Amino acid sequence: QVQLVESGGGLVQAGDSLRLSCAASARTFSTFAMGWFRQAPGKEREFVAHINWGTDSPVYADSVKGRFTISRDNAKNTVYLQMNSLKPEDTAVYYCAADVDRYYGALTDVTTNEAYEYWGQGTHVTVSS
Repeated sequence: QVQLVESGGGLVQAGDSLRLSCAASARTFSTFAMGWFRQAPGKEREFVAHINWGTDSPVYADSVKGRFTISRDNAKNTVYLQMNSLKPEDTAVYYCAADVDRYYGALTDVTTNEAYEYWGQGTHVTVSS
């Protein structure tokens, strides 16, 4: 069983920055692809960013491209989401998720919920205008 714990959310103003962290309790974290999703009030959960175990070729939603950066520190079993130039429409609960099967050849679409086997409990981000 993999546990994921997000932190770093909060209330900020438009234009500010936040860095979210997601700590994983797994010895094999370095083989996990990881993703960030978010769910705004009254909306479905949506893809934000994805990173493979090797940190190459991150994938971003168009809405955050150029403003958000996903990264990871395998020595700390942690994945990060650096969010810059925040906008009120970025307000949501942010979830990290572990894509365990990709290392073993799974070819699921990284932008879909179905690609991820484990989810964190979420951290709230509120951006005021």
